Amino acid sequence: MKYFTLFALLSTAAFAQVKITQEPDRVRVEIDGKPFTDFVLRGGETQKPYLWPIRTANGVQITRHWPMEIDPSEPNEKKYQDHQHQRGLWFAHDHVNGVDFWNNEASYKAPPPRGKLVVDKVSVKSGKDSGSIHADMSWNHPDGTKLLSESRDMTFRGDSKLRIIDLDITLTAATKVAFGDSKDGVLGIRLLPALQENKTVRERGQPDAKWPGPNGTIVNADGKVTEKEAWGKTSNWVDYFGDPGDGSTVGVAILDHPANSRRAHWHVRGYGLFAANPFGDKTFVDSKTKEDSVTLEPGQKLHFRYLIVIHNGDTTAAGIAKIWDDFSKK
Repeated sequence: MKYFTLFALLSTAAFAQVKITQEPDRVRVEIDGKPFTDFVLRGGETQKPYLWPIRTANGVQITRHWPMEIDPSEPNEKKYQDHQHQRGLWFAHDHVNGVDFWNNEASYKAPPPRGKLVVDKVSVKSGKDSGSIHADMSWNHPDGTKLLSESRDMTFRGDSKLRIIDLDITLTAATKVAFGDSKDGVLGIRLLPALQENKTVRERGQPDAKWPGPNGTIVNADGKVTEKEAWGKTSNWVDYFGDPGDGSTVGVAILDHPANSRRAHWHVRGYGLFAANPFGDKTFVDSKTKEDSVTLEPGQKLHFRYLIVIHNGDTTAAGIAKIWDDFSKK
């Protein structure tokens, strides 16, 4: 990766040492000697790799514990354990030639066919102010046919206040591929329940546990707040922050680079799902004049770059607008 100038502008403090350790089923990332996240390659029911858990510079976890582990801070009744496939932070889509790579746990048996993202090769690099993981992956049809090749670079940095993931992905069609227009894609993160904007009602309307503290806040680059205002809109970035249960404020912002092959609509929900989706024009805009799929011929590519900023404080305190200005120019 070659984005040092960008990251030099993000903080007046020096970035900390990053240690990347590869294990058989995961890659561990430490920043300044403290655990930050794991890149989980495989295992259990998951059929796509994901980053989990994700922590702030102070060690506060911002991602949901379940289904990876049971934690007393989250209700354990089955009715509250929704969307098992929403693990940590992931990149997938629910409609690639009719194959679902998003809602694709191994136990899901109902149609449509559930695809699998296979990590073919991983290389890692530690460093005094950054570390990186490169992964080559295959998006496979249930019959084993490769639909897409993915080349993914994840660069990690952090200082005393921020944790940063620079996610750079290139998808190459292995055959003719159509990305369907739908809401479930592509870059998603499932937040800690305590950070939810809506702590009392789930998306389907059933009563939910009430976590202590104020509701979380969703805000985008255009000043839209709440799921109602921000959902489905295009915007340069969205930030989601709240009280993790200890009286502090932490959050995560996702920034959508202007040079991406397609800009994202924001599938951001009060129940803690936060996703950037470039394949949802018809779904989110509800316009018949918009295209309802994106088609690639064999060998054609799509490129996406997102900056994920895990921060202390609210949007203003974290300087998200300034970080966007720097990021968008690189």
